[in-house]
Amino acid sequence: MLGKTTYLETLVDLHASSDRPARFLEDFAIGERWTSAPTVISEAEMIAYGQANDPQPMHTDPVAAANGPFGGLVASGWQIAAFSMRVFVQSGGYGKTPVVGMGIDELRWQKPVRPGDSLTVEREVVEVTRSRTRPDRGMIRTRVQVRNQDGEVVMTLYTLGRVPARSDAPAGSAP
Repeated sequence: MLGKTTYLETLVDLHASSDRPARFLEDFAIGERWTSAPTVISEAEMIAYGQANDPQPMHTDPVAAANGPFGGLVASGWQIAAFSMRVFVQSGGYGKTPVVGMGIDELRWQKPVRPGDSLTVEREVVEVTRSRTRPDRGMIRTRVQVRNQDGEVVMTLYTLGRVPARSDAPAGSAP
């Protein structure tokens, strides 16, 4: 069983190098999955993020938020999106491979995240494609879901990242 982590603990070592080896395009497989340890998001962390990045009363002021559309304080969706990326990178999901983010698609915030919620991030590789014009690289597309402690999906998105391929791979080879 994965141990619980606080949101703040995931911020401790943002630049730690992974002890996992570099991963290349050929090392990723459709269906590959990864799940984070549960992480508790506190009221203080929500307010700090909201004040710095999304200064709306529903994210920064518990009193005003009580009279707002969610009936209380909720995390900024941007906080949850950034959190989902950070915990994956910090876990070494890409190893020492520099992945260039090419974008996200279909970002949906499906349920509010409230103080004390425990979030788990799930990623699944859904597409691996070698570049036709630059066979030294390719694209990895992943489906991301963030769930709360009750198993409810609170956020979904798809990511697209560019990764290097092995230099000895033939130009027309499939991943």
